[in-house]
Amino acid sequence: MESIPFLLCLFVVGFLYASVGHGGASGYMATMILFGISPVLMKPSALLLNLFVSTVSFVQFYRAGHFRWNTFWPFALASIPLAFVGAKLPLTDTLYKYLLAFCLLMAVLRLLWTVRDQEGSSRPIPLWAGLVSGGVIGLLSGMLGIGGGIILSPLMLFFNWGRLKEVAATSALFIFVNSLSGLFGLVSKGYTPDSAVWTWIGVAFAGGLLGGYFGSHRFSVPVLRYALAVGLLVAGVKLVL
Repeated sequence: MESIPFLLCLFVVGFLYASVGHGGASGYMATMILFGISPVLMKPSALLLNLFVSTVSFVQFYRAGHFRWNTFWPFALASIPLAFVGAKLPLTDTLYKYLLAFCLLMAVLRLLWTVRDQEGSSRPIPLWAGLVSGGVIGLLSGMLGIGGGIILSPLMLFFNWGRLKEVAATSALFIFVNSLSGLFGLVSKGYTPDSAVWTWIGVAFAGGLLGGYFGSHRFSVPVLRYALAVGLLVAGVKLVL
């Protein structure tokens, strides 16, 4: 489980996801699927990796001045409690695989979707829209073991609810709070981390440090993003088939 190719993939996932304000749970899950990691380890391990990488990503975007509180709290208000509830809900293996495959497809689209900053100011987020979308994403995040950034950021960009790097900063903190809430839900059910996870965290965290810096101050590497998108797509197809 701690082979060099596996750890290298975790590093790349951490780098690329942090560069767009994400924690990388969908990427970590795809990597675990491709390397044959036990499904029992996937959900909690992805949440833990998410927690650390989204933290460093958020700090980098925050220090660069891209975080806006008013683009965060409408989503987080409903997502945090529902992520906790979602982590405690039992799912059949079939439903879990199909929902996860859908989220992997969303991640592929997010990685391939090159967005330019829109000119002018962004639109305010209607409270009802923030609560409803945040609640649905939070529940799904807890159920699957993801942070929800791969769903939130395209939604915000589509409705022009924030500038590009503001959306990245919002997504990073959104992922952190949802991952933390989901982990509390799993811990309440008796979860304890596997010893191998700490090595994975260190590698993904190192990738996240670099990715957060390049994403907040410079840019991510397009070729690597396309390669990761292909890997996610392969993992999604493998899940379904």
